[in-house]
Amino acid sequence: MKVFDEVAKEGHEQILFGHDTVSGLKTIIAIHSTALGPALGGTRFFPYQTEQDALEDVLRLSKGMSYKAAAAGLDLGGGKAVIIGDPRADKSERLFRAFGRIVDSLQGRYITAEDVGTTTSDMDIVRRETRWALGNSVALGGSGDPSPITARGVFAATKAVAQKLWGTPDVAGRKFAVQGVGKVGSAFVQLLVENRAEVVVCDSYSPAIQTAVAKYGVTSVDPADIHKVECDIFSPCALGATLNESTIPELNCVAVVGSANNQLAAEKDAERLADRGILYAPDFVVNAGGLINVYDELHGYSRTRALYRVDQIFEATMNILDTAEREGINPNEAAERVAEERIQQIGDLRRFRRSGDDRN
Repeated sequence: MKVFDEVAKEGHEQILFGHDTVSGLKTIIAIHSTALGPALGGTRFFPYQTEQDALEDVLRLSKGMSYKAAAAGLDLGGGKAVIIGDPRADKSERLFRAFGRIVDSLQGRYITAEDVGTTTSDMDIVRRETRWALGNSVALGGSGDPSPITARGVFAATKAVAQKLWGTPDVAGRKFAVQGVGKVGSAFVQLLVENRAEVVVCDSYSPAIQTAVAKYGVTSVDPADIHKVECDIFSPCALGATLNESTIPELNCVAVVGSANNQLAAEKDAERLADRGILYAPDFVVNAGGLINVYDELHGYSRTRALYRVDQIFEATMNILDTAEREGINPNEAAERVAEERIQQIGDLRRFRRSGDDRN
């Protein structure tokens, strides 16, 4: 594994490998950028097949967090952590406390939160070893589970796409194919059903499908077929790289809006979608609600303020789509330009040092 070659590809600042023999903890923390502020990103607990897979995932995810924070106008950089293991079998107090110690060693350069495979209660344990853990339970002064708020942001972006396509943000009567009904996907399905949309779902975890079908009255298909469903909007809400050279030709929708991170397997996939006339709402703009929500904890959490900011994802998405149309580029390229320009312009303020210890 050529670690430095991997790191150099996207200009990451730092990679930290952590291990605890007693608990079996194997973790990788990637800090992509701290130009705008401390790197904030969740901890993904996942049974990666190889350590190389884990490294590649954390590098992709951390870069996405830099873009997400920048596009959302937050004073944050991008980072991410992964823990290699089965979240249904390998969790323990010792493991999360050891992880908390590793996070704490970065002295605030990286701030963690929950992600796929981790929960609010997990972050409460991490918090016992470091103050650099957000998304804690309400009882401990945190904002609780961010999943419903992330879904709220995805729904705001969906309304923006509907406005762009059909001249109205109303999704009543529109058909959605939702790939993944985990914490965020399930909350998103609930919003769609409440707004009288037709929904088809899938998930690789059978109990999640059974719950969604029983709770929301939706139909389900095999995970291998979800992207082929004839629908108005395809919503990837599971893991990344589901939009690729194999699946894009099989899409049967007019737009893609979903909560999954790193939905595009490669940069050229954004152009593949555009060539097919499929409107793509960039994932790091769409799914910023969870980040916006936990960011508010740094300032003394206000749910009203957080929800107001999350609802602005509608305007942010419209701005990206309008910019792409005006400049004749695909929406992903437009969103990346917005993020990169802000990182460059605002990050440069660091040369105006405010004190002898100006970390931000």
